[in-house]
Amino acid sequence: MFEPGFTHRQIETSNARIHVAQGGSGPPLLLLHGYPQTHLMWHRVVPALLSSFTLVCPDLRGYGDSSKPAGQANHANYSKRAMAQDMVEVMSALGFERFAMAGHDRGARVGHRLALDHPERLTRLCVMDIAPTLHMFDQTDQAFATGYYHWFFLIQPDGLPERLIGNDAAYYLREKLRRWAAPGAHFDPAVVEDYIRCFATAEGIHASCEDYRAAATIDLEHDRASRDQRVRCPLLVLWGDTGFVNRSYDVLSVWRNYANDVVGHTVSSGHFLPEEAPDDVADALIDFFKETR
Repeated sequence: MFEPGFTHRQIETSNARIHVAQGGSGPPLLLLHGYPQTHLMWHRVVPALLSSFTLVCPDLRGYGDSSKPAGQANHANYSKRAMAQDMVEVMSALGFERFAMAGHDRGARVGHRLALDHPERLTRLCVMDIAPTLHMFDQTDQAFATGYYHWFFLIQPDGLPERLIGNDAAYYLREKLRRWAAPGAHFDPAVVEDYIRCFATAEGIHASCEDYRAAATIDLEHDRASRDQRVRCPLLVLWGDTGFVNRSYDVLSVWRNYANDVVGHTVSSGHFLPEEAPDDVADALIDFFKETR
């Protein structure tokens, strides 16, 4: 479902096995997906980027064909710090000590943490359709709890969300795509089936819940401890004009409290920018990352 010429491999990191698709030529660009998807979410964007960048498209730990370890008591093995460490080790294994990165949703949160923990590794960073995790939790109100109810559902303990989602995981995933996308958005049926293949297992559902449990616990500890740190590399923020983030935040103003050099704009899209507005996303990435070529 990716362009011909992509190679696929498994890379062992310190604490996970990460599935990676790689293709193209030029300076390295790491692309990280969001929930409840896999690296295939970039399938409509990569054709426009192949001639400009060496594209590295992993599945985050807990997603896709990467390993899905059982969660720890403190959820640390699904922290964004752990996921960012995976990505640093993946890029080193591929021979890339410095690289650009774009992330959507959960992948964008991994990118934010990577920029703080490993600032020497990133040349430029793009985050899509998020505000910082700490800001979103600190500003929680009824509108946020309603629009992002899954943040509070998935963190429930004792296997409750796992059991409920597992009753009909395919319905749950399709409904997430429908509710968060703009009206009339179309997802490739074969890609959605592959999302379901990877998500709709006991291990996959548990792993994604652990991702959110970490976000509400240990990730906040890390975020508060590094609150005085700022993203040092240039940061591009993109967000959908029909989505919750656009309705709820002065997005650039928020990010300017967390980063030194911020630019960005809306895209005509719901939450899933790379699949709903691939041409606009590709154009924005090529323009922003051209300095790395």
